[in-house]
Amino acid sequence: MKKLLKIYLQKPELAGIVLLALLIALFQLRSQMVFLSAENVRGILGVLPEVGLVAIGVTLLMICGEFDLSVGSVFALTPMSITLLVNAGVPFWPAFLIGLVVAAAIGLMNGLITLVFNIPSFITTLGMLFIVRSLTVVLSGGFPPNLPIEQMPTHLFVSFIGPEGLFRASFLWFIGIGAAAAVLLSATNLGNWMKATGGFLEASISSGVPARRVKLFSFVLCAVLAGFAGLIQVLRLGAALPSIGDGLELQAVAAAVIGGTALSGGIGNVLGAVVGALLIRVIDNGLVLTQVDANWFKFAVGSLTIFAVVANAWMRRTARHLKVQL
Repeated sequence: MKKLLKIYLQKPELAGIVLLALLIALFQLRSQMVFLSAENVRGILGVLPEVGLVAIGVTLLMICGEFDLSVGSVFALTPMSITLLVNAGVPFWPAFLIGLVVAAAIGLMNGLITLVFNIPSFITTLGMLFIVRSLTVVLSGGFPPNLPIEQMPTHLFVSFIGPEGLFRASFLWFIGIGAAAAVLLSATNLGNWMKATGGFLEASISSGVPARRVKLFSFVLCAVLAGFAGLIQVLRLGAALPSIGDGLELQAVAAAVIGGTALSGGIGNVLGAVVGALLIRVIDNGLVLTQVDANWFKFAVGSLTIFAVVANAWMRRTARHLKVQL
């Protein structure tokens, strides 16, 4: 029994799964059994990839011991760049690749500034948040440009698929990218290097781990996932709004922390990020269905984030002191 308890305490994402099940049951009862209806589940899963992909990227970067607060702005700039390029006559797929390159370049700049000048990534990416958001507004002129839907393969990203149209195509992208990230983190040398870099930086460098390159890769991957998620939202909404993604960086960090990612680095997994993102979407949707003032949403997410940090710290401390009877 103690051995099972120790395993549970060392995997805080399990606590998130339990909380998710409890919230689903609560909202199902409070909404007169509407919460788990096909229409409502379709709505939740339809928007989950947009915050979930960002949360995965932020989680991987946090495992490396760094932060990226600019993801919300990259979320807006990437689809804005793609839209303007397509409007200028560039075919969608080249424009798509250029947009992802723009996102990757921002991630690379975040990493280089942080590592070369040895300053906290919190400060670097906070500054980049304002720079990139300003660029997005300037490029758009303050108004959403025309989105040439007829020139974009929207069916590959946001069309409803599956039984009774339960999923959007974006959900398959989310599952595929999440699975690839999970394999990268748990079954490759790069994943081990990411954990070592975030948890034991000096020891990992002494062991020959290319810590700087690992961190640069994580910055770039985080930005690319944010940009791709932004494109999905723009195609779903049918408008390239310069304001999208505002505050998303905090939701992504909250999802990572709720899913068990350590603020100090070295601990976390993709499943936890997915659970955290799903919890945020469930809370948002459930408050609306149960006719609770939507202004309580941020209060709930903030409270859950603080609770998760405190609970995770307690669980790890308890796990370390727990004596397992073999």
